Amino acid sequence: MRLVPRLGSGIPLVARVDELRRLRAGFTRAERGEAGAVLLSGDAGVGKTRLLTELAEFADGRGALVLTGRCLDVREGGLPYLPFAEALGPLATAEDPVVAEAVRSRPALARMLPLAQPGPLAHTEYVPVTSEHEVPYRPRPEQDLGQLQLFDAVLGLLTDIAAHRPVLLVLEDLHWADGSTRNLLSFLLSRLRAQRLLIVASYREEDVHRRHPLRGMLVELVRLPAVTQVELHPLKEADARAFVEALADGPLSPEVIASVVERSEGNPFFAEELLASCEDHEDLPAGLAEVLLARLERLSPDARRVLRAISVAGESVSHAALAEVAALAEDELDEALREAVQHHVLVVETGGYTFRHALLQEAVYGDLLPGERTRMHAAYAARIQRIPQGRGHDAKLAYHSLQSRDFTTALPALLLAADEAERLGAPGAALRHVEQALEIWDAVPAAARPQDVDELRLLAEASYFAGTSGEPDRSIAYARSAVGELRADTDLERAVKTWRRLAESLMNVEGRIDEAVEAIGQAWELVADAKPSKTRAWVLATRAAILRAIDRYEEARQSAETAVADGRAVGSAGAEASALITLGALDDNAGEFEEARARLRDAGRKAREADAPNVELRALCHLGFSYEDHGEIGQAIGTYERGIRRAEETGLTWSAYGLELRARHLLLRYQSGDWPSESVTGAPARGVSSVLTARMTASWLPIVVARGQFGPAGKLLAELRPHWRAEPLTAIAAGGAGAELAYWQGDHELAVKRAREAMDFLDALDQGYRLSGIRLGAGALAAVAAQALAGRLRGDEPAVSAAVELGEELIARVRKAVALGRPRSGSLGPEGRAWLARAEATARCAVGEPDPELWARAVAEFGYGAVYEQAVCRWQYAEALLAVGEPGRAAEELAGAHETAERLRALPLRDAVRDLARRARIELPGVAVEAPAPRRDTVDPLTERERAVLERVALGRTNRQVGEELYISEKTVSVHLSRVMAKLGATRRAEAVAIAYDRGLLMRPAGQSVVRT
Repeated sequence: MRLVPRLGSGIPLVARVDELRRLRAGFTRAERGEAGAVLLSGDAGVGKTRLLTELAEFADGRGALVLTGRCLDVREGGLPYLPFAEALGPLATAEDPVVAEAVRSRPALARMLPLAQPGPLAHTEYVPVTSEHEVPYRPRPEQDLGQLQLFDAVLGLLTDIAAHRPVLLVLEDLHWADGSTRNLLSFLLSRLRAQRLLIVASYREEDVHRRHPLRGMLVELVRLPAVTQVELHPLKEADARAFVEALADGPLSPEVIASVVERSEGNPFFAEELLASCEDHEDLPAGLAEVLLARLERLSPDARRVLRAISVAGESVSHAALAEVAALAEDELDEALREAVQHHVLVVETGGYTFRHALLQEAVYGDLLPGERTRMHAAYAARIQRIPQGRGHDAKLAYHSLQSRDFTTALPALLLAADEAERLGAPGAALRHVEQALEIWDAVPAAARPQDVDELRLLAEASYFAGTSGEPDRSIAYARSAVGELRADTDLERAVKTWRRLAESLMNVEGRIDEAVEAIGQAWELVADAKPSKTRAWVLATRAAILRAIDRYEEARQSAETAVADGRAVGSAGAEASALITLGALDDNAGEFEEARARLRDAGRKAREADAPNVELRALCHLGFSYEDHGEIGQAIGTYERGIRRAEETGLTWSAYGLELRARHLLLRYQSGDWPSESVTGAPARGVSSVLTARMTASWLPIVVARGQFGPAGKLLAELRPHWRAEPLTAIAAGGAGAELAYWQGDHELAVKRAREAMDFLDALDQGYRLSGIRLGAGALAAVAAQALAGRLRGDEPAVSAAVELGEELIARVRKAVALGRPRSGSLGPEGRAWLARAEATARCAVGEPDPELWARAVAEFGYGAVYEQAVCRWQYAEALLAVGEPGRAAEELAGAHETAERLRALPLRDAVRDLARRARIELPGVAVEAPAPRRDTVDPLTERERAVLERVALGRTNRQVGEELYISEKTVSVHLSRVMAKLGATRRAEAVAIAYDRGLLMRPAGQSVVRT
């Protein structure tokens, strides 16, 4: 008897109870207004789609709107936002008035949903710090604006619908997603808050290799608080056996079941295919590819011919297209399709035919002969040329033409596809299309190339798209190649723009400023004697910004003033505003703060009137910098918040300046004590460069450390290290927060190492970062002071001498940084003065007794608005007061520090304050009084950390529990215990506790017996 497996939802769901429960729980939380996302991973065929089908049925049964989209493997280029277009497409014609209004009110959705009411595209000037994107065939130079507006539109659409009814958005096969789809998904997941929305995305784990673009995105997404991961593992043997038995309509012999279970290795799809590929469940194929093809061999020749044609399409294929490409008569085609569908090889979706599983399509496509593959791709290309395909027409034509080696047709199609991708706000897809055009450029006869395109233009386009899609190094490479294409007879304006493009790409990459100076110098030579023009105005504005970056202030001012004059003369408001920002920054450098701020406000106003949001955001950034440098935290926060709101209004939330505003705003929230809650993350979405991602991580890291979240902090710290050279601010954060992390963990040697490593790196990189040595040095000195104190308690004179010597070296280095550093505003600002005061006070602790006056000064200096840092100094101030016998004043400082630590949930600081209060017998408001510390008549051989470990061991804690309470690793606990036992002459944990009690080194709590181990 021939058994055909019962595929699809008719098969009972086997051994997926836990995974389904987690998915349903996620949806239930979403119904309550707790938006979430699930990343569902697993090997091909492991059952991801089946599990998602169950979830969709569950959500649908509870009245939710279920939206499903699938990614397709269309190889290079790709179709931007394909799964989102598929999922959201039905909404364009929805009868529900709430849905219809949500779509109608967002014209930006017309880029994704062709049936949606189109709206005006954004038109604005592109100004990283300088110029607009001037390309003859493109009226809209602001490349990333459309993409960002589309992102906000999709988020707003889902949010509005979710307010009406719960929404489940399912995206399948994320491993095939194009860059634009990945960026949009990252954006949505980073914005999940209180919507009644659950997003579930599945991907093949085995396909996400080390260099796969999805891999890096997943690392970032899993850090988001709203995102959870569900891994779908192969079935265990017993579950696989039950699954195989459920597959067939009739009984199976034990031998067949055992064979299928063994060869399928717990993969449900493999089990299905193994069972379906043999007539009598004997002679099972050895490899899956052979299994798949062997199953197809049972089909008729016409059916196999149709399958080959569908495999070439790479997507759902209409009946008419198959009739043409497969070259079969109507009746023959119907019978072939019916046979393939009945044997569960093909499924019918939205009026077209596609393979039931992607592995089937891959196996069939891989089995095609070269000539056969080329002919079918050519047939699809010919059909696409005759029949409009709607969105993605040119991308499809380019793909099939490339695969059929018809480069003459592919070249113009690639250029049109790049243009469409740009209109859709997908610079990454546009970049791939332009790169493919460059690859085949020489293979296309000159006479067949588009008349208005040459290689210089393609290189300039590639540089621009690489820069806007977050690949600065590739942007530089293409810009260099474009410069290499310049000839003596090249049009002057094109040559100027080419050199300016190179300068712009170089100036935004650390360590390339000298090259940027040379490039803008070449552009300036070409227009220095020319009449005022937009091109000349932009060159002057770019030149001014670059000259200011290398401290050639007088030349920068002259260039900026000329740019303002030229911009006004020729009507280039964007260039004028950009130059005004540079003038404002120069005034700030010169100490003319009011004049600087007036210019910056004027620049922002002009940029807004000129509809140049990037310039406007840059103006707000510099205005915020001016306030921040002078310790005017409230004004700075307000300015950054205005910038953030403006970025959201213009769709530039995730642009370079939008992210800089967010990063600075987050840092000031840290300083001012307005820390985000645990449900808010500082991690940005994936749709920005890795350097900008690191920039946001650097702003978030201090909060994570201060809250005692040491595990996540360690991961973030490791993520920052590769970006030190590209973004030195990450080195400052890694050195400062990294040293504090090690300090709270009790590893003072590591704290010093991290701070000094960052100081050495920044000194060698650029003397402009010398002032960072004040904060980094203060962090290192705190660890040195702790080492010195521990040495004194142990009576270890060599250790004390070494700590004193290191402390003197570090404070000398801090003072040198103050003497030689060049503050942006001309003099050391409140933040720098505060960290200097803290460094001086800490250095005194390292070389001798703490000085209350120095700590009082540090507390006062941090009073400009740095709430947490001031609380840390108040804790240290209290300890200094106790050392000179002033417990009353110490109690006041401890109470203030404790209140701040409690409010911020800064657990390490809170515990340190409580420990000091306990040892000093000081009562803290709201804290139960603990038993006083034992009186010790002998020198205490234990360090503070060793005593803390031993106290918890005495209470019966395991090493792991002790580590969790003290924020140190289990291995570190073991090391401390070994040292304690050596110092006390004990051989066991219990013996060490008993000796400590006997010698008065620990006080036995009432009713507490000695731990027995």
